[in-house]
Amino acid sequence: MPDRFPSWHFPPGAVPTPGYEPLDDLDVAILDPDQVDHLLDILEASAVELRKIPALERARRLGAVGRRLGDRGDPLRREAEERLPHQAGLSPAVARQLLDRMSGQWTPEALERLVHVEFSDPAVLDGFRLRPGAGDRVCAVGDRLALHVGSGNVPGVGVTSVLRSLLVGTPVLLKPGRGDVVLPVLAARALAGAFPEGAGALAVAYWPGRAIPELETRAFERARRVVVYGGMEVVRSIRERLPAHTPLVAYHHRVSAAAVAREILAGEGEAEEVARAAASAVAAYDQQGCVSPHIFWVERGGSVSPEAWARLLARELEALQRTLPARPTAELSARIQTVRGEAEMDRALGADTLVLAPGGTDWTVICESGFAFGGACGGRTARVQAMDRLDALAGSLTPWEGILQSVALECPEPRRTELARSLAQVGVSRITTLEHQPWPAPWWLHDGSGPLRALVGWVSLEMPEPSPPSC
Repeated sequence: MPDRFPSWHFPPGAVPTPGYEPLDDLDVAILDPDQVDHLLDILEASAVELRKIPALERARRLGAVGRRLGDRGDPLRREAEERLPHQAGLSPAVARQLLDRMSGQWTPEALERLVHVEFSDPAVLDGFRLRPGAGDRVCAVGDRLALHVGSGNVPGVGVTSVLRSLLVGTPVLLKPGRGDVVLPVLAARALAGAFPEGAGALAVAYWPGRAIPELETRAFERARRVVVYGGMEVVRSIRERLPAHTPLVAYHHRVSAAAVAREILAGEGEAEEVARAAASAVAAYDQQGCVSPHIFWVERGGSVSPEAWARLLARELEALQRTLPARPTAELSARIQTVRGEAEMDRALGADTLVLAPGGTDWTVICESGFAFGGACGGRTARVQAMDRLDALAGSLTPWEGILQSVALECPEPRRTELARSLAQVGVSRITTLEHQPWPAPWWLHDGSGPLRALVGWVSLEMPEPSPPSC
């Protein structure tokens, strides 16, 4: 196990010698009230210098994070590879894949494209620009200070979150989740070296619960926008603690799924290809993300039955153990055994249920008849549900509107577009393919909103009417 990791990164001069306490594999900073105020003062003051740099130039400089963490020969990347498996509970191979894929979203090219996608005229982030058809000029303005609260289930989310904030010119204090401490701290180190003008605009500090009450209380008071990733209770708790005028951008718990149409199961080869893509989507960060598919609705009527496709999926999950092995914790293994036991009990009571699993808990496929939508177990646990008609799917999902996020839709046109339209009506905000499901592009409409546009306010500069000519 690597030695303990300092779970913070502060701007130069903000907290020269923070006290700290050990917590398992982390050292957690302890700040007194004066240090807290000084840190927040530096973050707020940095906004002026940060915004002197044009938005597209910020994107290019911020891309140093992706360049370094994507380079397997870089010392920063090597430290990430050493620490991430233990901290996030992933196998080294899964951690390497995650680093390769996530760092590709943080490169200069990816960040610059994100700005262009979100703002047709990126110069609105730098000053007033004419709004066609409206007669006024507008600019998109970041905040003086933002607080971002991360979740611990998917490493890399914290880095994505702070890069979005810095792109729009907003200094940010990030409290990462317990399983996502390493990458934000390493990213902050990369930025301090490659982007010194923005070094004062980012602070990262992990603390458990409310262990640093002064920092937490003052951050909630002084932040002009709060972004939170987490479960429903976390979001609700933070909403209750915020001043009424402070905007909250909440990415609460979501579940993703996939649907496979009978046309895709017309032949063994195509069915195997879809099963392979499904296994890869399940294995990506061991089903810990909101974009990880947990349920597969498979339509009857193809040459390959849903039960036969479930066996193909099980075979592909077993094959992945050679290249992307799972690493379930004792707690997760116990949860998986419980889910398997419940399915076996259903089968014993006469249900049309099939449980496919190895001797251990590396993966599980449960094939059952009919629609059901419940909580996600995780740990590469896939539920295959045989359905007569995918056309009836959207109607069954209505009670879970607001929970289901991404659906991988494996279906030929024009049926795919028709099904997508019906899924959109029940709150699904992203319809994709199994190949791309676990790796959304940086500019994806996160929970239905533009990721950068959610972080700015808009100012309109109305032009005075020309005075009538004097006589």
